[in-house]
This record gives sequence, C-alpha cells and structure tokens, in this order.
Amino acid sequence: MVDKQKIETYNNLNHWQNFRLRLVGEGILVGVFSGCVVGFFRFALNYADAWREQLYNFLSGVSIIYVLGIIALFLCIAFVLSRLVAYEPLSAGSGIPQVKGNILGLYKTVWWRIILSKLLGGILGIGAGLSLGREGPAIQLGAMTGQGFSRFLGRTRMEERYLISSGAGAGLAAAFNAPLAGVIFTLEELHKNFSVVVLLPSLAAALTATIISRLFFGQNTIFLFPDMSRLPVQYFPYLALLGICLGLFGAFFNYCLIKSADFYKLSIFKNNFMRIALPLMVAIPLGFYLPQVLAGGNQLVDALVTMDFSLQVLLVLVVCKFVFTMLSYGCGVPGGFFLPMLVIGALTGNIIGSILVDVGLLESYYRIHVIIFAMAGFFSASVRAPITGIILIMEMTASFKHLVPLAIVAVFSYVVAELCHSKPIYDSLLQKALAKDKANAQTMEKKCTRNVIELSVESGSFIEGKMIKNIPWPEHTLLVDVKRGENDIVPSGDTKIIAGDYLYVLTDTENCQRVRELVEK
Repeated sequence: MVDKQKIETYNNLNHWQNFRLRLVGEGILVGVFSGCVVGFFRFALNYADAWREQLYNFLSGVSIIYVLGIIALFLCIAFVLSRLVAYEPLSAGSGIPQVKGNILGLYKTVWWRIILSKLLGGILGIGAGLSLGREGPAIQLGAMTGQGFSRFLGRTRMEERYLISSGAGAGLAAAFNAPLAGVIFTLEELHKNFSVVVLLPSLAAALTATIISRLFFGQNTIFLFPDMSRLPVQYFPYLALLGICLGLFGAFFNYCLIKSADFYKLSIFKNNFMRIALPLMVAIPLGFYLPQVLAGGNQLVDALVTMDFSLQVLLVLVVCKFVFTMLSYGCGVPGGFFLPMLVIGALTGNIIGSILVDVGLLESYYRIHVIIFAMAGFFSASVRAPITGIILIMEMTASFKHLVPLAIVAVFSYVVAELCHSKPIYDSLLQKALAKDKANAQTMEKKCTRNVIELSVESGSFIEGKMIKNIPWPEHTLLVDVKRGENDIVPSGDTKIIAGDYLYVLTDTENCQRVRELVEK
C-alpha cells in the first residue's frame, strides 16, 4: 500500500497539469457534499434557535415547575455532550485547530465519527444557547467530508490534504454565504501560502458549496446592513485609533480564550459532565433576561444597526457576551468562537463609535460603519489573517465600498496584537491541544510514517539561497520535486533554492514540522 502511494504521488508530480485539473473536478464534488452537510447543520441550528426563543417565551408566563423541567432537559443535554466528546475527542471545540493539525499530518482522524459527533454536538450545544458559532464546526465538517471523499476514491495522502483544505473552505463558504472568504481562509490560515494547486480546488469547492447553500437559504448576507455611502477621508485618522483598541482587546481575547480551559481544571469540576453543565445552567437565566448573548449572536449584530442602544447597555452586552463565550468554549463542547468573536468586535465598534459621536468627532450616520470595520479588526487581531477578515466582512455585510477603511483597521489591529506578543489563536489552540493529549495527536505515527508535503519557500527562510546538499534535512527526508513558477526542476545536490519555490518533500510524519520550519521560517 505504501509503495502504491509513492508511485501515485510521483505520477501526480510528473503529470502536474493533469493533476491540478483533476483536483478542480474533485473540488466541485467536495463542494457539493460539503454544502449539503453544512446546509443541514445550518437548517438544524435555525430550527433550534426558533425553538429556543419559543421555549423562553412560553416559560416566562408559567409556573416554576416548567423551569425545573428545562433545567432537567439541559442537564440531559450536558450528559449527551459529555458522552459525545468522550466518544470522539477530536470533535471538541472549534474544529479549526484539528483541521490545521490534520493538514500538517499531526492527527489521525476517523472522518465519519467526527462528522456524526460534530453535527449532533453542535446542534445540541449551540441550540441550547451556548455562546458558540457554527463556522468552526462547518469548517471541520467540510474538511472531514473532503477526507471521506478522498478515502472513498483511495487517493494519496498528498492529494487528500488538498481535498481536506477544499472541504474546509467550502464549509466556511456554506456557513456564511462567503465563497471568497472560504478560499482565502484556506490559503492564508490553513496553508499559509498562495499555492495555485491549493487555490483551484478550494475555489471550485467554495463556489459549489455557496450555490448549494443559496439554493436552501437564499442569497441574503448573514448580517443585514443597509447600503451605506463611503466613509469620508477626514475620518480616517480615527480608524487608526479603532485598530489600536481592537488590537489590544483582541490580544486580551486570545489570552482569555487560551486560559478558559484552565478554569475548568478547578477541583470542583470532577468530570466533563460537570464542566459542560455549568455554562448550560448559566444559559437559562440569560435566556430569560439577556437572550441577545446566547448562541452565535448574528441577530444581535443586526439589532445594533436598527436600534440605538445606550452606552451602558452596550457595555453590559459586550461583557456578558465575552464572559459567556469563555465559559462556553472552555468547557470543550463542539462549537466555534468565530461568530461570537465577530459579535464582540461589533459591540466594541459600536461602543467606540458611540463615544466618537457623543464627543462630536463623528457624525451619527457613520456609527454603523465603525461596527463593520471593528469586526474585521477584531478578527485580524485574534486570528492574524487580515485578508480573510477583510473579505469575510465585505461578503457578510455586502460592504464592498469600504475596502480601504477595512484594511486600515485590520492592519493596525494586526500590528498592535503582534506588538503585544499575542500568538494567532488557532495556532495557539493547536499547540495546546498537541501538548495536552499525545494520545490523540499522532505526532509519532510509527506505522504510517511517510508523507509528501507541499511547502512554499519564504523570503528570509533558513534554506533560501542554499544548495540542497547543504541543507540539514531531518533523517529519512527526500526532496522529490521543485516547482518554480510553471517550471519543474529535477532536484540535485547543486540545485539552489530561492524564495517562491514550491518544494515537495517526502518525509516521516514526525519530521513534518521540522521540515516546515526549515522552509518557511
């Protein structure tokens, strides 16, 4: 089997154009399946949201006995969620760090178990009101659909990674009706390079998944913002201030999110059931008195546009949404923080915009603009993927006139977060997961050791300008192909590596990260 994989891999590299074209066709099919899976997930969450709203409306006018009934129901949900996480640990949390680890060869996954556990767990947790988003689960559902498609066709591990990436981008596109953001997320966050062989199938999958999604949910954007005029240039200096504030808050958000799991290590939490039960019990009073902070919260962003909240109310909302998100994500149930993060950014932008309006520095009409810009800035500070953030917010709000101010805020928030030495949140979560649970992280896959990985040589990396024979490759590592633009270079010891080369390296799985650091850092 290993020899067959090697032969097929070399055949793909030697027939590169045909391989890329085949990936486009496979990307379309992955997009169809991912769009259907994520579409079902969205449909179930919409139904759960409507059910939850009706439930709290009903309970507000009945006796306490019914409230005890919902407590019992939520405890049952906590038990089911604890069993699901125990059954498939890789379905816990956002799912995006697991996808990154899967692409890097750090996880050995059973795709169908993750899909089943993620679907059921996400529907129960988010449906019950936990402050979690659908985008992380959607990305992992799409990625596992891509892996299942690859396994069904018997593809090589190299090709499987491209299909996993395509499925992940399709999942984000289907979740938010945002095909371009799905593609850029795959390139900027998952692979951290703009390889054409990643771009083409990801674009095909994202476009196909978006079409499937729009067939079921229509063509409306996720956030319902009115058509707005461009921000006048005289207000641009305030964008720098907005970016600085968001960079600081984004770094704090990352710190708290990483530490949120530590809270559940306290001795009072004896098991996973007790950890999950706490945020579910907190969700009940919030459902009665502050339902806006439950679940993902995209309706809250819409409300910020149509309603004029006082500064005090905004502060209460952002604090409660922030704290409840930490409680919800830290307990480890299936669900992401992508959408809650955007909601927190929108609330922060509304607060800053309202202050600027109150002190006479900004016309009230442009307060909504600040909300939009703040979402991109907060995303950029936390995830450290500014291009994805800019395109995502433009697609989610249909604010295509505001590229320049979005970019200004995203860049300032990115730089400030870097100066705070805050690491990208998904990278941090992946490293923490690998350090926590070596049983699930297959960093030492002894029986499945050989993988071909694609790497882009970055300017200033260790190997730039070096001959292949002078590079200290890890043991059992072979450079099998070098692609420079549209040209193939047969590697030899005297071949000099330059920035922009794409290297295809055969190595042990345990050496993948070391090889990546040689090439990209």
